[in-house]
Formats: sequence, C-alpha cells, structure tokens
Amino acid sequence: MTQYDGFGFVGDPVGAGYVASLARPLSLQATRAEASNPEEYRRAFERLRTEGVKGVVLLADPMLIDHAANIADLAKTTGLPTVFQRRENVQAGGLLSYGPNLAAQFRQTALYVDRILKGASPADLPVEQPTTFELVVNLKTAKTSLLYAAESP
Repeated sequence: MTQYDGFGFVGDPVGAGYVASLARPLSLQATRAEASNPEEYRRAFERLRTEGVKGVVLLADPMLIDHAANIADLAKTTGLPTVFQRRENVQAGGLLSYGPNLAAQFRQTALYVDRILKGASPADLPVEQPTTFELVVNLKTAKTSLLYAAESP
C-alpha cells in the first residue's frame, strides 16, 4: 500500500469535482472516486484503500441512504473511517456525520407552507439556510476502528 496523508471522497462527478477544487487551495491531498451503485462503491473503496487514503468523505447524495448498510460494510472491510452529512449513514454503521438537522429543516418547511396557506406570496418569503447542525458519532464503529486509542478513565 502506498503511504498517503490525504483523504478520499466519493460522490457524483459534479460534487466530486467541487470538493477537488476546494482541496487544492488548502493544500490538501484529496483522491476522488465516483460511485452511484453498489458495485461502483465497492470499487471506489478498494481503490481508495489501495491508494492509502486515511479516511473517506462521502458527499451528500440520496443514494447514500439507500446504500448505507453496504457502505458501512465496505468501510469496515477496507478499514477506512467514513464521514457523511446525514445521521442515517452513521446509524447504519458509518463513523461520523456533520450536517444540517433534517427535523429542523422539515419544521422550517412547515412554517413556510403555513405562511403560504395564510396568503403570503412565495416570492416574498426569504430564502433561509439551515441553522441547526449536528455532529453524530457512532461509538461502536469508533471503538472498533483504529481511531479509538484508549478508553477514558
């Protein structure tokens, strides 16, 4: 295996290209792998492991929810820690996620629907960004990975 101090990322071609463009100015080594089905995910994880990446960032994609258990198994098999944007992937066995809280986003959507039903023009409503974010860590995955160094006293 080649020694490598960077990370890998998996996603669709557009998202993967975007991450690569962000990594360059930060002098981060980032290896891109595209995947959208189980076989492509398997090949991507194997390639990233062979290239010696230290972890994998999986870009937000609805396919990740459908393949969450498969991706968690691939991460465990290849020994690559995984980072996601949605908690569902961590619940399926991924290491960690950081991203907007979906429940908070749905509540905000309900408020918009309520305002529209009460007569507000959608064009007059402001565009809002998520304000509630969550960090979710799968402790079971952390304890079985190489990242877990020692138990706290």
